[in-house]
Amino acid sequence: MAEIIARWEWRTFGEAFGEAEKNILSFPEDKVRNSSEVYILSKKSMDNTKIRDTLMDIKTLRQVNADLLEQWFPVMKAGFPLALPVLNDVFMAWKAALPALKREAYSYEEFLGELVSPHADLRMVRVEKERHGFMINGCIVEIADLKFDGRPIRTVAVEMEDPDAVMRTVRQLGLDGFENVNYLKALKRSVGMDIV
Repeated sequence: MAEIIARWEWRTFGEAFGEAEKNILSFPEDKVRNSSEVYILSKKSMDNTKIRDTLMDIKTLRQVNADLLEQWFPVMKAGFPLALPVLNDVFMAWKAALPALKREAYSYEEFLGELVSPHADLRMVRVEKERHGFMINGCIVEIADLKFDGRPIRTVAVEMEDPDAVMRTVRQLGLDGFENVNYLKALKRSVGMDIV
């Protein structure tokens, strides 16, 4: 099995990014990807949990460096149906109590409808993404048009395994004047959930 190398990430959200966006668009576009995802927010956790391509995907924030770059580490990709002990791991990531289970395993629809929706500590947000990717200084740079439960917002991100290269690219593109905000913070702000 290939070793997982965690990337360092810088990201911001807003309506437009001015000169920084023009600087990014001066580079050739690498690829466009569209996806529809469900993020699940927990009142008690800042682990990034989402369902994409029918996979439960969890990343945890491993560290933040002096430049406030964040290193996210993938800890789970699990296909449906979900059963114990995977369900235990998912609810542990949310720091939320696992409800009494009525089934041995849960399909995608059963999981969201029976375990997530009724849970007082959890909130689902449906996110549509149109992601435009660029390779700049060996970094993955992305401009994406998003919808959070139908509300439009945009994001720009720079990521790579080397944090110094990420910060050089952020400064070169003129993004360093924007706040570094991860997906969890942006989503929690959008639904009025406290950031822990």
